[in-house]
Amino acid sequence: MCMPLKTVFSRHEGDGVQITDEPTGNLDSRTSQEVIGLLQTTSKNFHQTIVMITHNDEIAQSADRAIRIEDGKIVESRW
Repeated sequence: MCMPLKTVFSRHEGDGVQITDEPTGNLDSRTSQEVIGLLQTTSKNFHQTIVMITHNDEIAQSADRAIRIEDGKIVESRW
């Protein structure tokens, strides 16, 4: 199986922030969970913050913190 992962990897090197835009957008549910698990593991192991943009509520619920934006305005935040 081959899948593009370019959106999973940041342009930032080393510790810091990893930015992902819809990292599971075109994946099946099993592979999506594997990618989210990989992001969570690398976040913990390398002390990185993951900033993820997603339309998937299930994935958003797995985040430590979430900000919901609608029509350009913050409508909900969970800390």
